[in-house]
Amino acid sequence: MIRYRETIEQSAEYLRLAIPLMSRQAVPFHPVSYCLWYEYVAGINPPLRTAIDELLRRGEVLNEAISEELFRTYVTERDQRVAHRVAAGFRKVMNDVSQGAASAGASAHRFGTTLARWTEEQEAASAVSGAEIDILLSGTREMQAAVTTLQARLDASQREIEKLQQDVSRAREEALADELTGLMNRRGFEMTLASCLAAESSEGRGTCLLFADIDHFKRVNDTYGHLMGDKVLRAVAQILRANVKGKDTAARFGGEEFVVLLPDTRIEGALSVAEKIRSTIESCRIRRTDTQQEMAQVTVSFGVASYAPGESAETFLARGDAALYAAKCKGRNCVTVATAH
Repeated sequence: MIRYRETIEQSAEYLRLAIPLMSRQAVPFHPVSYCLWYEYVAGINPPLRTAIDELLRRGEVLNEAISEELFRTYVTERDQRVAHRVAAGFRKVMNDVSQGAASAGASAHRFGTTLARWTEEQEAASAVSGAEIDILLSGTREMQAAVTTLQARLDASQREIEKLQQDVSRAREEALADELTGLMNRRGFEMTLASCLAAESSEGRGTCLLFADIDHFKRVNDTYGHLMGDKVLRAVAQILRANVKGKDTAARFGGEEFVVLLPDTRIEGALSVAEKIRSTIESCRIRRTDTQQEMAQVTVSFGVASYAPGESAETFLARGDAALYAAKCKGRNCVTVATAH
């Protein structure tokens, strides 16, 4: 694994130790994170470990900016290809150990079975003397016991690798999720959008974007308090989640603003989805947690944009945001379509 010389078993153990540490930070699992925490738990970069320990001692949580700075200062000044190879190395470690455990276990089992069958055949044919048969049988039993022990160890190793893979997947999902609403967060959405537009550029299937913003949200917080504001955000997120299907993605873009990505969708379909969500939220009645009294009506404004072939993700998002701003200017609680690119 690039400049690292650890065995597969050592690397797997370092990964197991790194996962919980990485998952506590405010940064998704990406190559820079893998590289930092691998060197941290492996103890091969004392200055990096000292720097991270000092940050943690002060109660800091490593975000992307801090991680990038640590990487540049203590790992490499060249480029991020090193970090990408570390991330690839982690995945290879898990796959190699998992496949190796399964292959070795199957081979050991076949050997034990073949040896036992051969011994029985020789005994039945009286091809060898009784003393020789006893020796062979004793050796076979010892081999089978060793095979059984080996198989148990391999099974345990494979289960550990599978658990590591699950932990990595779960931690990555958590890093890309908004903690309050459970929707995808902005970083996760931007990654999904980039992937979607790459496919769109090659296939031209049609992609639309909905920008949504809760109307007068500051008034909600000022009138009912931030806990009630959080309840409103979760309620809107739940309605969005209920109205996205298949490849569609709903995310909290920031504050009281949400975004929905609709692959394989033309503008007419996107307008229909936006209007359905808008009317559902308008008819929703949210009760105060303390008194159970209904709040004032909550409404949402929508901006809808259809992807124009060749435009960048930034331009696509900007047009959707501009359409949302136009909806606000029209009086809120409505749906507005973005102008053509």
